[in-house]
Amino acid sequence: MKNALGMEAVVSTQSTGEKIMDKAGQKGTGKWTGISALDMGIPLTLISEAVFARCLSSQKSLRVEASKVLEGPSCQYTGDKTDFIESIRQALYASKIISYAQGFMLMKEAAKNFGWTLNYGGIALMWRGGCIIRSRFLGNIKEAYDKNPELQNLLLDDFFKDAISNAQVRWRKVVSEAVLLGIPVPAFSSALAFYDGFRSENLPANLIQAQRDFFGAHTYELKSDPGKFVHTNWTGKGGNVSSTTYNA
Repeated sequence: MKNALGMEAVVSTQSTGEKIMDKAGQKGTGKWTGISALDMGIPLTLISEAVFARCLSSQKSLRVEASKVLEGPSCQYTGDKTDFIESIRQALYASKIISYAQGFMLMKEAAKNFGWTLNYGGIALMWRGGCIIRSRFLGNIKEAYDKNPELQNLLLDDFFKDAISNAQVRWRKVVSEAVLLGIPVPAFSSALAFYDGFRSENLPANLIQAQRDFFGAHTYELKSDPGKFVHTNWTGKGGNVSSTTYNA
């Protein structure tokens, strides 16, 4: 990334990156991965958001029109830029860990659905052989699965748990600063949202279930009686007819 952004054009002082049209292409691998994740109910939020960001970038003419009428923050960053660059590096590192964690979640679910026996550590090492998703910490992924072949999520391994813990203050700083400056960072922010959701014992999905039961009688599960689904007659009208329980 550093070389691509910092390369100087031969005939101009303008950087090469600034000359490239801001419309990202794609071959479909991210889309197919996102579809598989949706089919299996796995929150592959980072890759999916990255695909959507590419889709948004392709709406160039519409974005040009929107830029003329839609307002955003007018402030500029006034802090220490050198320190902030380090914060961006930490945010990228943490977000990459989340992306790998989500990817291995998808593979584990696919293995369960299709009856596969996958060598997750071996897969990590295979990616070091010239794959576009190779990374410096692929060896750490193999070590994590060597230590615990039944590891449910990479974030529960000590190495990755500590790495996220060490990076998260700067990670949060980057995302919050980007929001204040009106700069879209969809991959960083979706990765952080996943992390905060994953580490939460309780989420507001109970409100979603209550609303689903209110407008569609889809029933809900009680904490005090897991596995049992009930319906509440919220309005006092219409009786106690409820929908069947299902998961798409």
